[in-house]
Amino acid sequence: MYLLLAFLMVPIVEIALFIQVGGMIGLPPTLAIVVLTAVLGTWLVKTQGRLALGQLRNSFQQMDDPTEPLAHGAMILVAGALLLTPGFFTDAVGFSLLVPPVRVAVYHFLRARISMARFQMGPGTMHSRTYPGRQPGQGDIIDGEFKDVSPHKSRHDGSSGWVNGPDQD
Repeated sequence: MYLLLAFLMVPIVEIALFIQVGGMIGLPPTLAIVVLTAVLGTWLVKTQGRLALGQLRNSFQQMDDPTEPLAHGAMILVAGALLLTPGFFTDAVGFSLLVPPVRVAVYHFLRARISMARFQMGPGTMHSRTYPGRQPGQGDIIDGEFKDVSPHKSRHDGSSGWVNGPDQD
């Protein structure tokens, strides 16, 4: 219900802001502001995204919880989409999501409302089938089936049949 309300209200707010700003400063400056915010937003998203990616790599290397860097990356992605969408309201929300303290506040707000049952990193996190007699950490088991599709010529010359020598065929 909230998503439907947002899809209805955001365009109405954007149109109202375009009319107000365009009436105060005129059409060419209004369009210039929209294009300028898209260009500036793209550059900011690129630089903030690189920083967030570095933090994510760092958390993986140190085997830390990557939840916060992933959340920051997602918010930067949303900010980029909002900044590329023409409008003053979406630009304001997009630019605010590019400010790290705002992202931290949004992250803590969302984290307080979401409960995580389990998080685990490192060896042994992959779920694998257990086989009788197999202990964890004994290596990989490759299970498969095969069907022999080679022609049924019998070779009695002692070669394996995989390769032909230089004097054969």
